[in-house]
Amino acid sequence: MAGLIKREDVDAVRERSRIEDIVGEQVTLKPAGVGSMKGLCPFHDEKSPSFHVRPQVGRWHCFGCGEGGDVISFVQKMDGLGFTEAVEYLASKIGLQLRYEEGSERKPEDQPGRRQRLLEAHRVATQYYQEQLLSPEAQTARDFITKRSFTAQDAAHFGMGYAPKGWDNLYKVLRQKGFTEQELVISGLMSQGQRGVYDRFRGRLMWPIRDVTGETIGFGARHLYEDDNGPKYLNTPETPLYKKSNVLYGIDLAKREIAKNKQVVVVEGYTDVMAAHLSGVGTAVATCGTAFGSDHVRFVRRLLGDTSSSGGVRLADGGSAGGEIIFTFDGDAAGQKAAMRAFGEDQKFYAQTFVAVEPSGMDPCDLRQTKGPDAVRALVEGRQPLFEFVIQTTLKGFDLDTAEGRVGALRACAPVVAGIRDNALRPEYTRLLTGWLGLDQETVRRAVAQAERFSKQPAAAAPRSREAQPQIIDDMASTIARPDPRDPVARLERQALEVLLQYPHAIIADVIDALPSEAFMVPAWRGVFDAIRAAGGLFEAAKHEAGDWVELVSQNAAEPIRPLVNELAVAPLPEDRPEVIERFAQGIVRAFIDMGITRQIGDVKSRLRRADIGQDPVEYEAIYRALLELEAQRRMLREVEDD
Repeated sequence: MAGLIKREDVDAVRERSRIEDIVGEQVTLKPAGVGSMKGLCPFHDEKSPSFHVRPQVGRWHCFGCGEGGDVISFVQKMDGLGFTEAVEYLASKIGLQLRYEEGSERKPEDQPGRRQRLLEAHRVATQYYQEQLLSPEAQTARDFITKRSFTAQDAAHFGMGYAPKGWDNLYKVLRQKGFTEQELVISGLMSQGQRGVYDRFRGRLMWPIRDVTGETIGFGARHLYEDDNGPKYLNTPETPLYKKSNVLYGIDLAKREIAKNKQVVVVEGYTDVMAAHLSGVGTAVATCGTAFGSDHVRFVRRLLGDTSSSGGVRLADGGSAGGEIIFTFDGDAAGQKAAMRAFGEDQKFYAQTFVAVEPSGMDPCDLRQTKGPDAVRALVEGRQPLFEFVIQTTLKGFDLDTAEGRVGALRACAPVVAGIRDNALRPEYTRLLTGWLGLDQETVRRAVAQAERFSKQPAAAAPRSREAQPQIIDDMASTIARPDPRDPVARLERQALEVLLQYPHAIIADVIDALPSEAFMVPAWRGVFDAIRAAGGLFEAAKHEAGDWVELVSQNAAEPIRPLVNELAVAPLPEDRPEVIERFAQGIVRAFIDMGITRQIGDVKSRLRRADIGQDPVEYEAIYRALLELEAQRRMLREVEDD
């Protein structure tokens, strides 16, 4: 077949490519006996290493997922390449000139060497941008660099450049090098418009974005001029080379230090990476136009060699067994929300996870410029455990001056404390949470112990296994924990929602539709009730069949709440006799409303005890009347139940 690489060249690539080096760029390998190395499998999540490499025979195999092969197949699977592209990639690394068979046509997109062509285009572009940074037009770019306390040597170290104004400067250079318009558009270096192909980056300061091997696969570009109406930062679009969910800026420079120090510092921007590295924090990386997600987690775990079952233990000297991930965020609300998202990924690490937030809101670049490199190092060294940050942030979402607020905060925070892997730290956080909530320590200890026991239950003991894992739902930077179904309050609230979704026609709409969102104490269930209210309440439910009603509620639910709506809508009820199911549903709702009225009576009685009839008789009388009305409501409700 035309375009195929000659067989003897394929064999040469396979023989001359050191498999331990190629795999080692993606996986931290450790000796595993004579002639064998092992690490975490890059193709499936695992906590214990089952991925083995035998350099002597040039083969790899994962005893966990069953994947295996030679060095070519590893590159194919790791980078999503075809066979020809994988061979070409390896050939370029060992300096082998490949030969191809003669023959019939191939489609242009199947032409051998496409990946190498795209990488070569990026090499030419990188060199061109670097040269242009020295041009007279780039004075504004050089001023930007200087004002942030970076030198020309710093810019060269990180490969910075300048994309000149104009529509076809780089285009002309690349076309002269023999690249086709199709290749240039596919590479992401050019854009396709109605008038033809033109430079994607114009009048911008440029950072090359490299993969772990050091190859440039894309660019990040910052605007410099007021007449530039584009975004502040413009990145390469998704291409065969550049997948933003898999890219970490600075990884090529940081990978050695990460493996050596067992530490990754995640910052927010290109200049922050530069500032961190120049301040002695050589483990800093940044995401490129996207949040730190699951693909980044898997990548970082492999670099850390995140295998130790003792990982996540913070040591007395401030270090951490098993490595550490440190997220730096701005101190504003957006930074806090980003930290809460990071917490959602924390359980995928064995490494201890931290947050480093500068009190005045400065990022590492500003901090280095204002206070010097020592301040950047101090920011990282003064990191705060992510658990502590999440708990403190969660507490801010509750009114701790009220009993309801304190109880709600306890329910939200107990699973967080229970999830701390370090057995020595868990009791300490229980003690801290006690002080922050102002509750007695035994109450907090029991809540944490209960959450811990529940999280360890096997699936067979907990049919509704989704509840068996305390989950954190990120919703406007507040944390919502899945409740323990054995909690009587949480259980009654859940059952009330089950009947509101499954048997809405059996319930008097006015009674439910008049309830405020705060009627539900459990944050997760409150989210479902908010969706019911947003859908129009039971007044609207009366107009729909049950299935349509649930769909309407789901459409009005926030994204993290939709699985809960579905779960509650299909959950089996304790009562399965058709002739009494509606009466059962009504009884559940009455019990739920009774619980709410009883809670209100307790609050009003507390206010009445604090009121002074002599000092403010009008207020005292108003509180007393409110108490009588609530007691009358509860009495009527219970009389209906007795009937």
